Amino acid sequence: MLEQRIQQHFIDSADLLYQGGAALSKPLSQAVQALLACVTSGGKVLACGAGVSGLLAAQFAAQFVSRFERERPGLAALALPGIADDPQADTRQGADPQGFARSLRALGEAGDVLLTLSPSGESAAVQAAVQAAHEREMSVIALTGGVGSGAGGAVGRALRETDVHICVPHERLPRVHEAHLIALHCLCDGVDAQLLGEQEIPA
Repeated sequence: MLEQRIQQHFIDSADLLYQGGAALSKPLSQAVQALLACVTSGGKVLACGAGVSGLLAAQFAAQFVSRFERERPGLAALALPGIADDPQADTRQGADPQGFARSLRALGEAGDVLLTLSPSGESAAVQAAVQAAHEREMSVIALTGGVGSGAGGAVGRALRETDVHICVPHERLPRVHEAHLIALHCLCDGVDAQLLGEQEIPA
């Protein structure tokens, strides 16, 4: 019974990633173009995530600054500090709802890009960061989750038409986390491909 349950996790994840490729390829492509325009004009990417998504934001920033799969000059990116172990971080009751916004107002400049991760789309801290980014004339790339009319939650509703919304069509947060990781890899690879030229993706 336990083995079947474990196998089902892999099946559900594989199904979501297979379907997500078609659903998310357009917004991911738009996000790559936004990141490329930012860094080639001297801007920087500020990344943040609700709770454990902050770890994904930090990983993205590290790969953007150093390397993903190919050597290249460093690109300007920084992960905003957050509380990875706050169980309420991806809700409206997070421990520090203005934490990301404070950092953003201190570090963000017009032309920079804010990249956010909130699987539920309901993180008060991420929503406040989006609003602060707009105040600083920054564009936003938001990775969220959910299905139906409420997909993307409060974060999705806070976005402007010029922002990019990458909403994973699933309600289970572990599945959304997994898809967000793949999405971040796609962003890093896409920017590298645009800067360094196409290269066959290794098997």
